[in-house]
Order: sequence, then C-alpha cells, then structure tokens
Amino acid sequence: MSERSIAIGPILGISAAILAFLFWLIYFQTPASSSEEWVSVLPTMIACLNAMSASFLGVGFIAIKNGYKRLHIGMMISATTASALFLVCYIIYHHYAGDTKFLAEGIIRPIYFFILISHILLSMVVVPLILLTLWFAIRKYYDSHKKIAKWTFPIWMYVSVTGILVYLILNNFNTV
Repeated sequence: MSERSIAIGPILGISAAILAFLFWLIYFQTPASSSEEWVSVLPTMIACLNAMSASFLGVGFIAIKNGYKRLHIGMMISATTASALFLVCYIIYHHYAGDTKFLAEGIIRPIYFFILISHILLSMVVVPLILLTLWFAIRKYYDSHKKIAKWTFPIWMYVSVTGILVYLILNNFNTV
C-alpha cells in the first residue's frame, strides 16, 4: 500500500461514522426538550457558518490561482474551521429540535426538496473529500492535493451555498 493511500481507510471510516451518527440523531433519536432561546438561534448561526465557509473557499480559490499560497492556506484552514463549527452547531440543534418538517405547498416544495436532497447527498461525499484533500496538503503531496481539490472545491462550495438556501427557504416559505 502506498504512503499516499494509507489515509483513505481511516478517512472513509471517520466519514461513515459521522454520517451514521447524523442519520441516527436526526431520524431515530428523540429530541431533548429545551425551551432555551439559544436553540432557536442555531439555524441562523448554521447558515452564517455556511456563508463563512463559502466565502473562505472563494477567497482561497482566488488566492491559489493568483499564487498567494499563504493566503490560500489560511482561507482553507478558515473554511475547514467554519465547516467544523457548522457540524457542531448542526448536531446540537438537531439534538434539541430533531427533524425539521417542510410544510410549504406549491412550486417551492419540489424546488426545496431538490436543493435539500442534492445538498444531503453531496454533503455525504464532501466529508471524506475534505479530509483527504487536507491530508494530502498536510503531507505535502501537492500533486495529489491538487487533483482531489478539483473535485472537493466545487462540491464543498455547492454544499455550503445550498445549506444557506435551505435555511432561507425554510424561514421564508415553510408555512401551511
């Protein structure tokens, strides 16, 4: 086994564990009851963290295209941090709130579910891609890093932006 591929198994294992936990948390765990106001703020915070991640990704992409390696590294660390904080807030929110029902009717309903389903499916793909891309960068396997980053960047950006769209649709159209 090559040194470059040694991380693939653990990364896939960690990613599968994260995804299995989230699936259990949202669909099988009974939400903890909380009347705390801070819980209601979490969806907005989650959307802001997605916006920050997308912004950092965009600046990092522009930075590396223009040869600003240190800025690129800083932006990728920032995007990873924002995404990790997103995940923590997402877990906390769904621990208390459970699954969010979408009650709106009309044309917005299939639009919402298309965005949501593509967001969920690609978020499952992007977790191991992010970890692998970061691992290649940390190990200084820049050729492998660049090859996988070409896939990671657009998927990560899509997941971040559609996360914001899901929030906006839920908060503006989710009425009966």
